[in-house]
Amino acid sequence: MKISTRGRYALRFMIDLARYGNGQYALLRDIAARQRISLKYLEQIATALGKAGLIDSMRGPQGGYRLTRSPQEYTVGDILRPIEGHLACVACLETHPNPCPQYSQCQTVHFWEGLQRVILDYLDGTTLATLAGQHENTPFPC
Repeated sequence: MKISTRGRYALRFMIDLARYGNGQYALLRDIAARQRISLKYLEQIATALGKAGLIDSMRGPQGGYRLTRSPQEYTVGDILRPIEGHLACVACLETHPNPCPQYSQCQTVHFWEGLQRVILDYLDGTTLATLAGQHENTPFPC
């Protein structure tokens, strides 16, 4: 599994909303400037996160984007899934049940399943609030 630039930027976008939004609507151009992300690229990411119900948007002079719930209620997995799709470490784990004809004889599948559990536990066990609280003096995380 490799997290794309789009996934990394989505996480940075959500951290920015958690740190600077304070429940208010934040302008996308301000977030793009703080995070040094192209406004057009960030618009695409915001659209995907909005369709997933993770952020809310409002048009107009007081408009912008904000989180739909508190930062403690989001996990990194919640944020990455709408952007990245599946988060499987190997292709045969993308669907359940595993469709591989070699599944019952595979000597490595249990290793991959264990790695997958560790990855998902980490992604789903780390909250946006935790990330937003880290690196207080850093304007844009990796």
